[in-house]
Formats: sequence, C-alpha cells, structure tokens
Amino acid sequence: MDLNQVVKNEARRLGFALAGFTTPDPPPHLPNWERWLAQGRHGQMDYLADRRRADPRALLPGCQSILALAVRYPDPEPAPRVEGPGPHGRVAAYAWGADYHLVLPPRLEALAAFVAEQAGGPVAHRCYTDTGPLLERDLAQRAGLGWIGKNTCLIHPEIGSYFFLAEILLGLEIEPDAPFAADRCGTCTRCLDACPTGALLPGRTLDARRCISYLTIENKGSIPPELRPRMGDWVFGCDLCQSACPWNRRAEADRSPVFQPRAGVPAPDLAADLALTPREFNQKFKDSPVQRARRRGYLRNVAVALGNTGGPEAVPALEKALKDEEPLVREHAAWALERLKR
Repeated sequence: MDLNQVVKNEARRLGFALAGFTTPDPPPHLPNWERWLAQGRHGQMDYLADRRRADPRALLPGCQSILALAVRYPDPEPAPRVEGPGPHGRVAAYAWGADYHLVLPPRLEALAAFVAEQAGGPVAHRCYTDTGPLLERDLAQRAGLGWIGKNTCLIHPEIGSYFFLAEILLGLEIEPDAPFAADRCGTCTRCLDACPTGALLPGRTLDARRCISYLTIENKGSIPPELRPRMGDWVFGCDLCQSACPWNRRAEADRSPVFQPRAGVPAPDLAADLALTPREFNQKFKDSPVQRARRRGYLRNVAVALGNTGGPEAVPALEKALKDEEPLVREHAAWALERLKR
C-alpha cells in the first residue's frame, strides 16, 4: 500500500472523516480572493488579506505536499430540545461542543508524527485548522474532498458540509489525489434563498459584512441597525445556508462525543444569558468557540435576538442591560427595548 493510502487510513482512525493530498501550488481561486478583498467584502477581518495565502510554500519553505482533512460536527437538524419557557436563541451547530481549535491540533500533530514514522525520519511540517493564512476550501477541493457550493461551503456528496477543515503542510512528496472536479449544486438556489440578509452573492462569493456569522462573531462593534431585524434569534453564528442544502439531508448524523451539545448552549435562554457576569460567561463557555465573541459581543447578540423574538417578558432583562458596564451591550439593549415598544 502506498504512503498516500496508509496516511489516509491513519487519518480516519484518528477521527478525520475526509483526507486527501494536494500540491503546494498557488490556490486555483486566487484571483477571486484578490477581487473579494479589493471589494472590501471581508469587513473587519484584515487577517484574511495575508499575502501568504497566495503561496503555501511561504508558510513552510520546502513544502512538497499538503494533506487536507475534515472532521464532522453535529447536524443542527433536528435541534436539541429546548428547556424552560424562553424566548431562546440559536447557536451554530459547530459551536455546541468543545472548541475545535483545542481538539484538532493534537490529532494533527499525531498524524504528522505518523507520517514521519512511515517516512523513516523527521519530516518538516506545519499544522493548521482555520488558524493559518491558507485558502482552505480551495486546497480541500484540489485534494478531492468536495466542491465549493453556492453557499461558499465545501460540500462532500456523502457527508454534506457540516465539518471542520484542517491541513498539514509536509516537507515530503506524497502522491496527490485528483481534484474534485464535479459541481453538484446544479440549478439549486436554496442556500441563497435561505439567507435572510442577502450575504450570498453570485459566483460563490460572500459579503461577510452582511453574514450573520460575521455579524455575531467577527464584527467587534455595533451591528448595522438595518440588519438587526433580519438576524432573528441567532446569537452566535448561523446554519441557515447549510440547513437548506439538500446534500446535508443525505448525510449520516455525526456521533463524535467531543462536539456534542453542551447543556444550555444550542438554544440559550436569552433573558438569563443577558444577565451573565464576566465570570459567569467565562464559566459557561469555557473551551467553547463562543468565547471568540467575548462577553460584550455575545450579550450584544442576545439583546438583538430578544428585540426580534421577545415580548413583554423580555423587558426587565433588557432594562437591566441598560446599566451594563459595556457600552456595546447598552446600545443594543436600548434598540431592542425600542423595537418591543412598537
């Protein structure tokens, strides 16, 4: 058995649902990325402009192969049963359990060590999972893991798109896999139709500035007032464009325990979470992706969700939030109160 297949077998043993090899050549959609940046559609995510994305060899001089990998996370449909009277918010399924930034690196390093063992000596490597300047979906498509859908997600015909991507850059030449050439979206536009803010654009591009995931996580300031009503009950991320995708309806449910829902995370009690102190926020979301929004960003999102879905019962929590130490929270609580009075 050649090294390509041996390593992919080990990757699956370590919990990676997909694995494939590609070369470190510049990503095929590099011009699209450059136009996207020039149009400012990356919003506040200045790190996405890192020019090293144009050439993976800039990250690992002497890189000869890239191992692209994917790990499943739970399908948000059906959502976990909601406890308590509500109103409740929604959290994207990838953030229901442990933070993948903490879970995946040890697996990646173990797999890199396995490659070195098979090669009979040290192999230079770098591991990434949404942490380095790489065009991950481009590399994954070229490694045969799937195609880039109209919702801009990588889609595999058997397991859909509910997965994390990761890469290992290797200073070792390993036979690359054939790219995934087929486009299986066809004429379907369900993902575009499902996006309430119009963030998905023609040409499989995204205006991050309108995306609910961006607005609730990467955006560190005020949410544009015109977009707040369209965010519904989402308080961290969004699954709408993936939930609408027919390919996800065919996928078998994920069984990985580490990413399974934690109590109170998938559908948080909005009034209760709006009252979280800094210490309580850190305790509830310890080792969770939700930490990325920080308390002020998360409570900002919760206030907007209450303004969109709450009734008279939400007023006391919002009035209390008007005295929060964070101006960002106070601003969005005031907006929510005004919305509920209409």
